[in-house]
Amino acid sequence: MTSVPRRIIGITGPPGVGKTTYAVQVATDLGGVHLPMDGFHLADVSLDRLGLRERKGAPETFDAWGYAALLARLRARPAEVVYAPAFERDLEQPLAGAIAIGPSADVVVTEGNYLLLDTPEWRAVRAQVDEVWYLDQDDDLRHERLVERHVRFGKSLDQARAWVARVDDVNAELIARTRAQADRVVDLRA
Repeated sequence: MTSVPRRIIGITGPPGVGKTTYAVQVATDLGGVHLPMDGFHLADVSLDRLGLRERKGAPETFDAWGYAALLARLRARPAEVVYAPAFERDLEQPLAGAIAIGPSADVVVTEGNYLLLDTPEWRAVRAQVDEVWYLDQDDDLRHERLVERHVRFGKSLDQARAWVARVDDVNAELIARTRAQADRVVDLRA
């Protein structure tokens, strides 16, 4: 195990803002590892049991406590490889053990919608992140990206637009209220 502290950077912003693309680039630029929060989506079987499947993507549809625990484990920088879940969009399901984070990784760039949300489970996540950057983007472009993504992964155009209006926009409003808590705001409109 190396004695250099591991840095954890969080990238947040509303759905469709470009978090994944930006986080992958930051991780690449810093020689780090990308860890998306989406791997902590509850599986559809759990969402069905909880009656939350029609809200998939809302804060309560994630295992935030598990995410916080994994970030704490990464912060501790164990000598062994830590395996983290990913999210498989083709399946619309989390995929256990898909991301390997070795002890030599000095930087982990994690990204997700709710890194700044003020509830106990999300505060536990925030406590493990050194700094959180909030991404701003044009809302029309965000909507276009979201509708296209939902269509690409199986929804009709009407279903995609309805999902964006019913779920993604509600989540975006919640996330926008956390902007002031960010350590840095990155304007992607420029």
